[in-house]
This record gives sequence, structure tokens and C-alpha cells, in this order.
Amino acid sequence: MKSTLTTPHRSSATTPRREAATTGAADRAEAAVPTHLDAHGHVRMVDVSTKPATARVAIARGLLRCLPSTRDALWSSSTKKGEAIVTARLAGIMAAKQTGTLIPLCHPVSLSDVAVDVSPVDDGLAIEARAACVGPTGVEMEAMVAASVAGLTLYDMGKSVERGMVLEQVRLVEKRGGKSGTWRRPGEA
Repeated sequence: MKSTLTTPHRSSATTPRREAATTGAADRAEAAVPTHLDAHGHVRMVDVSTKPATARVAIARGLLRCLPSTRDALWSSSTKKGEAIVTARLAGIMAAKQTGTLIPLCHPVSLSDVAVDVSPVDDGLAIEARAACVGPTGVEMEAMVAASVAGLTLYDMGKSVERGMVLEQVRLVEKRGGKSGTWRRPGEA
């Protein structure tokens, strides 16, 4: 059966990498070129087979914004569902291991470490996830998936207490390794 899908128009910002090098501003243009498009503008998985394996680390954070009483109930495991913090940490770890299945163009990564921490803060519960591997591609998505799913699990564990909770500010705060080296979000320790 023939596909009826059409490829959307591509702007000059989506010019393939090999063409961008001819502009005289290869470094700037390369950063703007989508890496997940082939020469015809079709979505593809990036080939990392020739990239060297290096140690990679990524840290992501999020916030489950909730009432102080909800935060305290989750922190003390006094909700109807039981041990919220332990369950959220485990859910985040398990989710990180499934990132390549959940996000279509992510490579399956052989993780060497995943850690999820939850701590009470004035606005609710702060979540921090750390993912690490030795491989040809980074673990930023694994860290963000871990933080996201840990936060969603906390919501699930506490929704009988408060349905107005909000999972927000899920973001990468640091990545290390690979060709681009270390990156840290300004203003975050």
C-alpha cells in the first residue's frame, strides 16, 4: 500500500549537514541542522556506529508542585497507596531503562547507573535523576524520562489527597561526555 503522507516543506535551516559546510559558517549551521532528518527530509535514527564510546552522565530535575499537606503525606508515606518516595524512585529507574522504547528516535542505551532522589521543598517535592553509561550517545533523555516518571508516580500516589498537583520544570541541568563535553544549565548547582 502506498503512503499518502507528504514531507513538509523544509526551510534553509533544515539543509543537510554536508550542504551546511559550504556556507562558510559550518559550526553555526551544523548546530541548527536537525540530526534526525536524512538528505530527503525524512525522519531517521542517527547512526552512532562510528562514534567512540565515552563516559556519559546526565542530570535532570523536576518539581511536583503541591500543597504542604500533600508534600508531607507523600514524604511520610501516609497516603492510601503507601510508600510514595520509594515507589517513585523505582519507577524513575525502571522508566530510564525503557527510554529507547518510549521515545521513537532514541537509541537503546546500556545504562551503567540510574539514581533518582526526591526531597521536600517549600513548593512540593523536588526530583533529581542521574543517568550514566559508557557509549556512543548521551543519556540526557534517560535522565529526563526518569525525573518525569518519578514525578508522575508521585502524582499517582498522592492524587487521593490532592488532584491539583502539577509536575513542572522537568529539565536537563547537566550533561558530561561525548564530543560536546560538559554543559551545565546556568543558575543551577
